[in-house]
Amino acid sequence: MKSRGIIAAAFAASVAAAALMWAVLTSGIATIEPRYVVRMDMPAREGRIGLPPVEGPADTSRPLVVIDAGHGGHDPGASGPAGEREKDLTLLLAGALRDALLADGRVRVAMTRAEDRFLVLEERGDIAHRLGADLFLSVHADAAQNDLAQGATVYTLSDEASDSVAEALAMRENRADQVNGVKLAGKGEAVSSILVDLARREMRGRSMRFGELVVREGDGRIRFHETPQREAAFVVLKSLDLPSALIEAGYISNTDDARAMADPAWRQTFAGVVARAIEIFLAEGQAGPGVAAP
Repeated sequence: MKSRGIIAAAFAASVAAAALMWAVLTSGIATIEPRYVVRMDMPAREGRIGLPPVEGPADTSRPLVVIDAGHGGHDPGASGPAGEREKDLTLLLAGALRDALLADGRVRVAMTRAEDRFLVLEERGDIAHRLGADLFLSVHADAAQNDLAQGATVYTLSDEASDSVAEALAMRENRADQVNGVKLAGKGEAVSSILVDLARREMRGRSMRFGELVVREGDGRIRFHETPQREAAFVVLKSLDLPSALIEAGYISNTDDARAMADPAWRQTFAGVVARAIEIFLAEGQAGPGVAAP
């Protein structure tokens, strides 16, 4: 009983001290000032990042494919069971795809990053737009809590997500931009809305066609997820005048997939499948306008 009394007394004293301190601070009698303050000048916002080199045929009339290796720099992405990092695997996969396309010699290629560097999502798509790309492809490695999930997936922008993007485009550019070569400047609200909606539907259809070709060409050569084509609101895919897709080459959280993506022979097979799909896609005339932005 004596020990309980001591504990109760100590608790009551602590409460009383806290109440007294609160009363002193709120009454203005005392204030707490930091001993020192460190002020730092943040670096000024720089302009747009420089454009990467375009490799391949010197003929600028050849189609241009921009390959985006997901994550990078201080953003490692997902991690695998043996310590694999998504940013490393995506750079290897993107490089294999670039090499496969250059070996065929039919298209020009640019990579958003060819090293371990960080890019914000908007910069990735902006690079493709400024270069006047005919196709934008972002390469990633999926992850899931269920380590049994495996296989590649091709994502395109969802129809629902595109509606807000279309609206934002019209507002941001103040009807001074172009959609598929048609200037929105001087158009009424209704006409601008129709033009943007048509562009959205057209590019969504082209992007989905590319996804179909990847799945078709990869049948029997690489493992796909049970749902190989999906739609999602990825920021890097939000372009109204450029066919775009995001390929999850596999699940880095799955031991077999992670091992495959780290294997140069598997990456070469993957790159051959995607390169073949790209060339068929371009031959079908499904690509974008290929006009570089100012």
